[in-house]
Amino acid sequence: MAKRLLIILTLFLLALMFWDVVASYSEKQQLAPVAAHYVGQGPDELGAPNLVTAVVVAYRGLDTLGEVTVLFLAALAVGLLLGTGASERNTGPANPASEIVETAVEYLFPIALLFGVYIFINGHLSPGGGFQGGAVIASASLLLFLALPGVRLRHALLSAIESLSGFSYVLVGLLGLVLAGGFLDNRALPLGDYGALFSAGTIPIIYTLIGLKVGAELSVVVERFRGNA
Repeated sequence: MAKRLLIILTLFLLALMFWDVVASYSEKQQLAPVAAHYVGQGPDELGAPNLVTAVVVAYRGLDTLGEVTVLFLAALAVGLLLGTGASERNTGPANPASEIVETAVEYLFPIALLFGVYIFINGHLSPGGGFQGGAVIASASLLLFLALPGVRLRHALLSAIESLSGFSYVLVGLLGLVLAGGFLDNRALPLGDYGALFSAGTIPIIYTLIGLKVGAELSVVVERFRGNA
């Protein structure tokens, strides 16, 4: 009884805290000046139909660079805490999957990888982007681990992909300083034809680099946790 009263009291206090926010809420009738500039000038300045993702890597490119850095630090912390030999301790599957599951995964794994690549390559044209495509690639790795527990990743290859992607990302940003109006300015390359695959300046390149970096880092993180399960 006392536990139920405590829960009810907690819910009441939370409702009281948020009541003022809900009661005084009013829908905005116009965009803020910065948002209005994004919406009005963004398509012409960035050359990307998907304005949301274009803003993320162009106008707010430093924020995205910070997010990539945070992900790198998280992956580094996981590697330090769980150890490099974690995945080597489980070299064989304790409970092998059935032949049907193994065969299905062998077909689905490359399709999932290809879908992740499609997402970040077309991030400037359709919903998606580097982080989304990288997460799909990591999901493909997770699917592989669940069906084939004995499989191990090539850490040297993934480390090379992650390092080169991050370094190239910064180089593309510096290219914007030299050839355009600022760091990560996508106009360092020609905008091309609006709506074409090779358009929007450096945005497709940035998304490709982010997708490869995120996919490699998250795949390694998943394997580290798999090794300590």
